[in-house]
Amino acid sequence: MKLALMGAGSRGMIYAEYACHQKGQEIVAVVDPNPEKRRRAAESLRIPADRQFAQAEPFFALGKIADALIIASLDRDHYGEAMAALDAGYDILLEKPISPDPAECLNIQRKAEALGRRVTVCHVLRYTSFYAKIKEILEEGQLGRVLSIDHSENIGNYHMAHSFVRGNWRNSGLSSPIIMQKSCHDCDLMVWYVGSRARRVSSFGSLNYFRKENAPEGSAERCLECPAAEGCRYDARKAYLPGLGMWPTDVVSPTRSPEELLEVLKTSPYGRCVYRCDNNVCDHQVTIVEFENDATVTFHLSAFTNRNERRIHIMCENGEIYGNDGTKLLEVSRFASCGLDEYTMETIRPAAPSSGHGGGDSGIVDDFLRLMEAKESGTEESLSSIARSVESHLIAYAAELSRVTGKTVEMDELRQKLEQNGSI
Repeated sequence: MKLALMGAGSRGMIYAEYACHQKGQEIVAVVDPNPEKRRRAAESLRIPADRQFAQAEPFFALGKIADALIIASLDRDHYGEAMAALDAGYDILLEKPISPDPAECLNIQRKAEALGRRVTVCHVLRYTSFYAKIKEILEEGQLGRVLSIDHSENIGNYHMAHSFVRGNWRNSGLSSPIIMQKSCHDCDLMVWYVGSRARRVSSFGSLNYFRKENAPEGSAERCLECPAAEGCRYDARKAYLPGLGMWPTDVVSPTRSPEELLEVLKTSPYGRCVYRCDNNVCDHQVTIVEFENDATVTFHLSAFTNRNERRIHIMCENGEIYGNDGTKLLEVSRFASCGLDEYTMETIRPAAPSSGHGGGDSGIVDDFLRLMEAKESGTEESLSSIARSVESHLIAYAAELSRVTGKTVEMDELRQKLEQNGSI
């Protein structure tokens, strides 16, 4: 099978390199405006010079040169590239978010369905052994219906500073609100486990800490010239030098040389003071969702933790599930008749992951390739098809709308506006 890659950043390369080196698929072209990323992709994936493109237009001008396209470019480029890819005849493995605009999400879905194309959205958590095991337990039915979920995404202080203060997803006008970019995964898990569409959404949060007024006294615009750097935990040297060759340092610079990394930090966005960036996305946010089947979910994202993990508590009619994807442990218990009775609790450790995101990165590529190979003979839908994934994006959009306006969003009204106007 032939694939092409649009967006040679870390996510795109994870999917493409796994498909190429582990599954034996041919990557025939790469598109990325960054010459260094193009070079590294071409070298790793053995792509000839005449199939390396800085922009999408000359790639699409060739017509359909592969069976499918991996789109892992920046958030606001997804829509135009996906629509052009569908017109050109490509099936798509599409990095999340589909688009920051819910109308664009729906337009991609409609076009894919009208043309009979597959679009698999990279909601990789569905493909992990940890979250798949939770779904399996719920579908067994012994715990009864899901009535309420309490879910937290602990982004991790260093991750927040790297990705959402200094990095590509720091500003919603350039990429997406943080709940869309980072937590559409979590919105997707809600929908998957509850098994219903959302009825109404309320959300609260702000950018409270990573602001100029919280900068240390006497600090500078950039870390390498900052008199206060020694006492600042966000000093770029502390953040990146210990992890040479690993994430997130490899995003800043692929070199393993401390001297070259320090040279890059003199001008790189990742060398800026975290209190003086052009970031505007929340550093903490709480969202409440009521679903059409009356289930409720509370979701909390926060940068103010050392942990980079998700915790989930699912409350059902006959029992409950506690899960922590950091420890990879699930606790499943059945309710007792009274406080004096011993209740049963089972501790489960799902299978160890085989790749990043708890095995989801390889799992989604495996599933996409399997469905592509069976396309002519079957109509099976991807576990994270665009039809199944759009609801999570509507919830994330509604959460940000509620946070900004201070009003609860009625989802039927939101859907009606989208249907009538094609935009909000």
